Amino acid sequence: MTERSFEGRTAVMSGGSRGIGLAIAIAIAERGGNVVLLAKTDTPDPRLPGTVHTAVADIIAAGGDAVAVVGDVRKDEDIAKAASTAVDRFGGIDIVVNNASVLNLAPTQELPLKRFDLMQQVNVRGTFALTQACLPHLVESPNPHVLTLSPPLNMSQKWLGEHPGYMLAKYGMTLATLGFAAEFAHLPISSNCLWPQSTIATAAVENLLGGKAGVAHSRSPRIMADAAVAVLDRKQGEINGRTLIDVDVLAESGITDLGPYGGEEPISLDIFVDPTP
Repeated sequence: MTERSFEGRTAVMSGGSRGIGLAIAIAIAERGGNVVLLAKTDTPDPRLPGTVHTAVADIIAAGGDAVAVVGDVRKDEDIAKAASTAVDRFGGIDIVVNNASVLNLAPTQELPLKRFDLMQQVNVRGTFALTQACLPHLVESPNPHVLTLSPPLNMSQKWLGEHPGYMLAKYGMTLATLGFAAEFAHLPISSNCLWPQSTIATAAVENLLGGKAGVAHSRSPRIMADAAVAVLDRKQGEINGRTLIDVDVLAESGITDLGPYGGEEPISLDIFVDPTP
């Protein structure tokens, strides 16, 4: 049985209807935590599994409590509602998980500016705005954390040039989170980024990256969930301003056998991750 180390703690998450976000929310719930999900998926999409309502049901079934806020991380009023719902329902906010993200790997000449703008609005502005809205309540928490699902700033020519539009959006999330870490280190609020070493078996990987073959060589979302709760379980200020990789976090926690997370060899590396020398 999982130790209920998140009892009384409340997380506000953007997205989370499925995939990595939902896995993290369930892991928080298994440890007794509360989750407020801000997501648009009010009704089923034939191309994607789950809605924000099925996600809430899964979170509650895992042993925590949860509330759905149907809304868009691009809209300030929806973000404000998510924050106020967390405070009204659970008494405060201890964790912000910036999970919502748009993926578009088109090269520069082929990326419509409408799609470029969407990535900037959801990924970068959404990260900034949700964290900003939760800050007045985070500072009241005995153990405040911001966790953003964004990559290390890999400045190799490969990753700078592979898909600059997406690179700007994801690196923007990372820079915002590192900025929070520096700005609020004196409080302290722990603000870190987490990224998977491998591709993760999600609908996004199947639909946009590698199809069923890509999923076969990907690890389960549970690896990111276990890494996330390992970070969020640390005391405030103990770990701050870092761009973390899931397998490194787990190794620090004594978990080196990655077999239970699945994936056929060779495991596919995620975007922005270089092979280990």
